[in-house]
Amino acid sequence: MPASQPLLSPPLTATTGNRLYWTGLQGAARALAIAEGAEQHSGLSLVITPDSASADSLEQELRFFAPQLPVISFPDWETLPYDRFSPHQDIISQRLKTLFQLPRIEQGILVVPMTTVLHRLPPRAFLGGSVLLMEVGQRLDIDQMRLNLDAAGYRCVDTVYEHGDYAVRGALLDLYPMGSSLPYRIDLFDEEIETLRTFDPESQRSIDKVDRIHLLPAKEFPLDKSALTGFRARFRERFEVDHRRCPLYQDLSEGLVPPGIEYYLPLFFDELASLFDYLPDNTRLFTLPGIEQSAEHFWQDVRTRHSEQGVDPTRPLLPPAELFLPVEDVFAQLKRQPRIICHQDRPDEPQANVFDCPAAPELAIDNKLENPLSALQHFLQQHPGRTLFVAETAGRREALTELLARIQLKPAAVDSWPEFTASDTPVAITIAPLDQGMQVNSAGVALIAESQLFGQRVMQRRRRGKATDLGDAVIRNLTELREGAPVVHIDHGVGRYLGLTNLTVEDQQAEFLVLEYADEAKLYVPVANLHLIARYSGSDDGSAPLHRLGSDQWQKARRKAAEKVRDVAAELLDVYARRAARQGFSFANPEHDYQSFADDFPFEETADQAAAIEAVVSDMTSAQPMDRLVCGDVGFGKTEVAMRAAFLAVHSGKQVAVLVPTTLLAQQHYNSFKDRFANWPVRVDVMSRFKSAKEVKAAAAELAEGKVDIMIGTHKLLQGDVQFKDLGLVIIDEEHRFGVRQKEALKALRSEVDVLTLTATPIPRTLNMSFSGMRDLSIIATPPARRLSVKTFVMAQQKPVVKEAILRELLRGGQVYYLHNEVETIEKCAADLAELVPEARIGISHGQMPERALEQVMRDFYHRRFNILVTSTIIETGIDVPSANTIIIERADKFGLAQLHQLRGRVGRSHHQAYAYLLTPEGRKVTSDAEKRLEAIAAAQDLGAGFTLATHDLEIRGAGELLGEGQSGQIQAVGFTLYMEMLERAVKAIKQGKQPELEQPLGGGTDINLRLPALIPEDYLPDVHARLILYKRIANATDDEALKDLQVEMIDRFGLLPEQVKTLFRITALKLHCEPLGISKIDVGAEHGRIEFAADTRIDPMILVRMIQDSPQRYRLEGATVFRFNAPMGNAELRLNTVEALLERLTETPPNTPQGKGKRP
Repeated sequence: MPASQPLLSPPLTATTGNRLYWTGLQGAARALAIAEGAEQHSGLSLVITPDSASADSLEQELRFFAPQLPVISFPDWETLPYDRFSPHQDIISQRLKTLFQLPRIEQGILVVPMTTVLHRLPPRAFLGGSVLLMEVGQRLDIDQMRLNLDAAGYRCVDTVYEHGDYAVRGALLDLYPMGSSLPYRIDLFDEEIETLRTFDPESQRSIDKVDRIHLLPAKEFPLDKSALTGFRARFRERFEVDHRRCPLYQDLSEGLVPPGIEYYLPLFFDELASLFDYLPDNTRLFTLPGIEQSAEHFWQDVRTRHSEQGVDPTRPLLPPAELFLPVEDVFAQLKRQPRIICHQDRPDEPQANVFDCPAAPELAIDNKLENPLSALQHFLQQHPGRTLFVAETAGRREALTELLARIQLKPAAVDSWPEFTASDTPVAITIAPLDQGMQVNSAGVALIAESQLFGQRVMQRRRRGKATDLGDAVIRNLTELREGAPVVHIDHGVGRYLGLTNLTVEDQQAEFLVLEYADEAKLYVPVANLHLIARYSGSDDGSAPLHRLGSDQWQKARRKAAEKVRDVAAELLDVYARRAARQGFSFANPEHDYQSFADDFPFEETADQAAAIEAVVSDMTSAQPMDRLVCGDVGFGKTEVAMRAAFLAVHSGKQVAVLVPTTLLAQQHYNSFKDRFANWPVRVDVMSRFKSAKEVKAAAAELAEGKVDIMIGTHKLLQGDVQFKDLGLVIIDEEHRFGVRQKEALKALRSEVDVLTLTATPIPRTLNMSFSGMRDLSIIATPPARRLSVKTFVMAQQKPVVKEAILRELLRGGQVYYLHNEVETIEKCAADLAELVPEARIGISHGQMPERALEQVMRDFYHRRFNILVTSTIIETGIDVPSANTIIIERADKFGLAQLHQLRGRVGRSHHQAYAYLLTPEGRKVTSDAEKRLEAIAAAQDLGAGFTLATHDLEIRGAGELLGEGQSGQIQAVGFTLYMEMLERAVKAIKQGKQPELEQPLGGGTDINLRLPALIPEDYLPDVHARLILYKRIANATDDEALKDLQVEMIDRFGLLPEQVKTLFRITALKLHCEPLGISKIDVGAEHGRIEFAADTRIDPMILVRMIQDSPQRYRLEGATVFRFNAPMGNAELRLNTVEALLERLTETPPNTPQGKGKRP
C-alpha cells in the first residue's frame, strides 16, 4: 500500500536535549502528526496515553491515517490492583500476541495507556521459550500434547468458544490459541498432522486451511511442574503465614488456576521485565500530556488498595514495588529515548513546533432551517482547500452522500486516507470510525467527522447488523433440557426427561430418550422419533402436569386443544378474508417532508426498528388496509414507529386515533406526540379523565369537524358519541390490556381503516409463524449479542462490594448502570452512592420522567457527562452505551430470567471484560424460585454461543391473550410449542379447504424399523447436549438438501461419519419419501419385510397389483393395508437398497392401460 503524502511533515529531531514539543494539534490532527512521524521513522513508535479510553480512540485514528503500518495494541488488564479476578481471556490473548511480536517489529506503532506501562511483565525468556510451532506433517502424540496444553494453561472443554480452550474428539483436536483471531481444527492421521484448518466458533464449521500455527502460552506465567514447585517455594519463603490455609496456594498445588493469580507474578520468576525490555532498540517515543498525573494517581490507588486488602491472612499480598514500576523508574527509562510530547493547545514552551491546526468547527445540521446544511455550506465556501467527509459505516456513507446532494455536493468515494492525499478531488467521502474532525490550514485540508454534523445525535456502533432472525427456535428449546425437565410426547402427554440411554433391541444397539410418567412408568423414545417430542413450556416446570401412560386423559386434553385451535384458526382466516376483499385508502408517500421528520429523531434506528418502520410505510402506501402488530419491549423503539405512521396519515389529510389503556399513558403520549410534531402544522389533542366534561365535548366537536389531526385517548374514543370526520389510521398501544368488548369494537374497525397495534408483551417467537399471513407482525427485539463474556456474581448486598465494583469500572474509564427499581427511593439511592463513591458523577433515569428529560439523561450518559446511571428497568432496551461495562442489580431475586438476561445484555462489548452483580437483600431468605433463577443466570455466563437463556422463559402470557379469550388453559394442557405447531397446521389445512384433523393433529410420520443400528455413537460425539440437538435437527430436516447440509456439517465438526450415523441419515431420508406416499410403517428383517399403508395412501393400487402378478412368490397383500415382500437382505447395505428400490417402484405412475372388459393387461 503506498504511503500517504505527508501533510504536516513534522520535525522529528530536537535541537537541544532529546525532548521535542509539538503544539497546536487540535482534533484528529494529533493522530495525523504521530502517524506521519511514525512513517518517517524506521523502527517502532511507542505512543503513551494517559488512560485506556484515549488509547482506544487514538488507535482507531492511527489505523486510519497510517493503514500501511501495523498499529498494535497492548491492552490493560482492566482489573483493580490486587484484584480477586483474573483479566479476560481475550485481553491476555492480545497482550501475549503483542509481546511475542514486539522484538521482531521493523516499523509500526504501539499504543499503550500509562497505567499499563507501570505493570511489570514476565521476562523475555519466558515467551521466547514457550512458543510451540505446529505444522502439517509433523508427528504429534495426542496424550503428550494434552499435558503440554495443560502446562501452558489451556482449558479442556467440550466445545471450543474462547481463547485458551481446547477439545479432543477422537482424531480431531480443536484449539483456540492465544493471539489468534480464529480457533484451529487439527486433523490427525495416526500420529501425523494431516490438515490444519481454521473454524468459526459460532457455527463450529471449518473455514480455511493453513500450513502452520504458533502456539503461545495461555497465561502470562508458566504452569508446568517446575514452575509450580518454584512458586510454592517462593510463596513459603516470602509470606509468614500458614500456607495450608491459603486457598490460592492450595489451588495452584492441585493444578487449578485461581482468579487474581496475576498479582503474584513475581513468585513465578526469578526476576520480572517491563515493557521497555521488549521494545526494539530504535524506538521513538510519543507521549500525550497528562501521563505524569495519571501515573501518580495510579500509584496512589495501588498503595490504598494494598493497605485495604492486605489484612486478610489467607491472602497475603506482595509489596507494590515488586508488581509495578515506580514512577521515577519509568520516567528515567523514558528520558533515555528521544521523545516527542504532543499538545493540543499551545503551552509557553519556547522551542515548541507550532502547527496550524485549529479545532474543527461544529457544523450541526439544523432541520428547522430552510436549508438545514447552511452551517456546513458556509464553512465549505470559506475553506480554501480540499475536504474529506468521514462516515462510520457504509450505510451512513450513503445517507451522508444523499444529504450532501441537497447542497449540490457530490463527494467522490475513496477507500483510505493515502488515496485521498494522493488524489486531487476537492471533496471526498470515506468510511472510518473517527470521533473528531480536523483542519490542517498549512496544507488546506479539512476532515469532517460525522459527529460534527450530527452533533448530539447518538451514533451506535452496532454490534449487530441484521434484523432479528427468527430461526432455530425448535432446536434451542431442546438445548435447555436438564434431567427432570417436563417434555411433551405427542402420543403420550407430558412426562419428565431423564436422559439418553443405549439399549440393545433385537440384537441392534439404538439410543433412546428416557421419559418418566406418573407412577414411575418409563417410556423409551427412539432418537429417530425426536420430532414427536417438544419441550413443555406453559408455566414453570414445577406446576407442569404429569400424565399417566395409557390413560385417556392426554387424548382428551389434546382433542380439546385441537378443537380450540380449529376455531381460532377459522376466526383468524375469516378476519383475514374480509380484509383482503376490502379496498383501503392508499396514503401518499411524501419523500422530502418525511425525510426531514425522520431526521428529527435523535437516535439512530436499530436494524429491527428500521425494518418495522419500512414495513409500516409500505403497508400504508399500498391499497389494502394495514393491520400490523409491532412487538417490542418497553422503551425507545415502538413509539417512534407509531409517530412515523401518524405523520404519513396526517400528511395525506386523514385523522389519526391513538388508543391507550390508561389515562396516565394518554397524557404521556400526548406530550411526546406534541413534542415530536412541534415543528409541523399538526393539531394533537387528548381526551381523558384529566379534562372537564366541557373540554371533552369541545374536543369531540372539533374532531367531528376535522380540526384535530391526532386524537389520543382511552377507550372513550370507541364510544358511539365520538365521531371522526375522516379517520385514516388507528394506533393501539398495549393492546393486550383492553377488554373483550373493546376488542370486538376494534375488530369492526380492522377491516375498514389502517390499524397499527403496539404491544410490549414479548410474544414468543414461534407465534410469528402461526400468524404468518394473519396479521403482519414486526418484532423489535434487538437481542443481546450471542457471545456474552459477562462475569456474573450473585451476592448479598454490602457496601464494600458495591464500592469495589464501581471503582473497578471507573478506574478503567468505564461507566456503570446501577439498577434500583423503585422510583420513590431512587433519589435516596443516588445520594447514598454519592457518599460511598465521592469521585463519581451520578445521573438518574426512570420511566416516570418526561420523555424529553429521559432522552436528555440517556444522551448525557452516552456522551460520558456522568459515569454512574441510577436507573429503573427502563434501560432494558435503550441505546447501547459502549463504555458501560458494569451493571449492578439490586433485589435481583425479584426479576424473571428473561429480564435479568435482558439487563445483563446491556453490558459486555467485545474487548472489555464486563461484570454483572446480582445483589440479594442482606439477611433475608430468598424464595426457592428466585434462587433457581439466579443460579441459572450465573451458570449461563460462559456457555458460549447459542446457549443464552433461551426465549422459552418469556412465559406464555402473550400467546393466550392474542388469540382470544379463555384458551390459555388449553395451552397449559398441551404445552406451548405443541400448541403453536397445531395452530400452524390447522391454518394451513383450512387455507387448502380441508378439515383440520382432530385425532392426529400432528402427523407422527412414518415408523421405520430396519433392525439396523442407527444412532450417533458416544465415542464419536461424547457431549450429550450436542447429540440431542443433532438428533432433533436430523429428525426435523424437511428435505434431502437439509440432510446433506447436516452431513457436511457433522463431518466438518466431528470427523468422518461412522456407519451407524450414515444409516441414521438414510433412514431419515426414507421417512421423508414415505410421508407424502401415506405409508405409516415399514418393518424389515433379514428375509422378509412388510409395509403398512395409511387410510389415505396416495399409492396407485394398480402398481401393487402389477407387482404381485409379476412375482407372486416375492410380493403379497395381507388384508387391505399391509404389503409383504421377501428378499435376501442379510447386510445393512442390501436392506437399505432393497427398501429404497421398492419405494421408487411404488411412486411410479402406471402407464395408461386400455380398459378392455375382463382382459388381463
